[in-house]
Amino acid sequence: MKANFPPRWPILAVMIVAEIMDLAASTIVNVGGPALIESLGATPTQMQWGIGGYALTLGAGLVLGGRLGDRYGRRPMFLYGLAAFSIASLLCALAPTIALLIAFRMVQGVAGAMLLPQGLGLLRENYCGPDLAKVFGIFGPILGLAGILGPVLGGVLVEADVFGLGWRSVFLMNVPIGMACFSIAWKYLPHRAGDLSIKIDLIGTMILAVSSVLIVLPLGGEGWSRWGWACLGSAAVGVGLFVARQSSVVKAGRTPLVMPSIFQHSAYTAGLIGIALFFCSLVGMQLVLTLFLQIGHGFTPGEASIASLPFAVGTACGATLSGAILAARFGRKVLQLGAAVQLAGVALLKFELGTTSAFSAWQVAPGMLMCGIGAGLVIAALFSIILAALDEKQIGSGSGVLSAVQSIAASVGVAVFSSTFFLARPAVEPASALSAALTVQTIVLLAFIGITLFFPINANAALEAQHG
Repeated sequence: MKANFPPRWPILAVMIVAEIMDLAASTIVNVGGPALIESLGATPTQMQWGIGGYALTLGAGLVLGGRLGDRYGRRPMFLYGLAAFSIASLLCALAPTIALLIAFRMVQGVAGAMLLPQGLGLLRENYCGPDLAKVFGIFGPILGLAGILGPVLGGVLVEADVFGLGWRSVFLMNVPIGMACFSIAWKYLPHRAGDLSIKIDLIGTMILAVSSVLIVLPLGGEGWSRWGWACLGSAAVGVGLFVARQSSVVKAGRTPLVMPSIFQHSAYTAGLIGIALFFCSLVGMQLVLTLFLQIGHGFTPGEASIASLPFAVGTACGATLSGAILAARFGRKVLQLGAAVQLAGVALLKFELGTTSAFSAWQVAPGMLMCGIGAGLVIAALFSIILAALDEKQIGSGSGVLSAVQSIAASVGVAVFSSTFFLARPAVEPASALSAALTVQTIVLLAFIGITLFFPINANAALEAQHG
């Protein structure tokens, strides 16, 4: 009996599952951090790289992955990326040492960078009009929740300890899912040739990759030194060289990795800073909260993941409210409102930490819920408001850079917030350690509110200005 759905719907199913695998990989390991320290003898710094290394190479490779899809076709790049991601996941699950796990996680990030950019392009190639609107109506919310619920799923898997695998099951589950997605994609994804006239800017790729590493490299230690400032200064120079390189590629009549004209829009450039600040804070605090529960108060991974549910629920509620009502009416003000709600949640968490000596997860649930609501208000509107600063021809390049900055910022957040947390001796003074991280979050969120003043007022106003 033939299926009733058109062949395009299996494409949507494969895209959703593959993209969830990719996005959840950046957060699903968070709750397994203490298990990595225990089973592989990892230091806190090594744990940071085991968790954040994926986001680093993912962000550094996203722009290149998009261009490879343009040149060689999105179907082959999607299939290669999915296969490599599945194999890298298997290698992570089998890693006997923390050094090899870090290496395999970074390979997994590279594979994800080849896979992730193809999804939206394949959907645009296979859907149009009302169907495309329906697809994005399904696609967007699911992907948004994937990153938030990743730690919850990770905690359940580690707690279940299926066949004694512990944290390794977090990676191993990607293998059968990846194989199933690959077989469906092989059957249903249409063959469309790429444009071989597009040349890949390898020099620009190397500059971007090295600059990304230099941003994160000094942030994962237990202290700071002069070489850390040298790394950050070199990274800033590298970013400038990358922009200059893209301009020279355009002048030579070749295809750049990124359209340099996007950086001529001050509102968009401010948006890059804003998205970096927001996701640094969001991902960093997600990790610190689960470390606080496990290292500070002896929660198991499963208990820590359940205790984190108020944040996930709050994020879903905030995103729904923002996406359905507030973002269209209030534009960038909803970003400022969301950050303000997060700050209120941070203040509430600090108060809750000092209310009693006998800790319970219920004690911090209201603060986590409020932080989640604020985060959701921002997440639902952030990308669309920033991209409103660009014209239609720049949207593809601009969104790729935003995604790359988001991922690299997540890696920075893992390093900065976990370093702050561990330096405050969480095993001895867990409340003080979390409070120190919350202070950093307060500073970052205040900076985010300040930079939003330079964002487009709202998407409609920006578009009217462009066409007026």
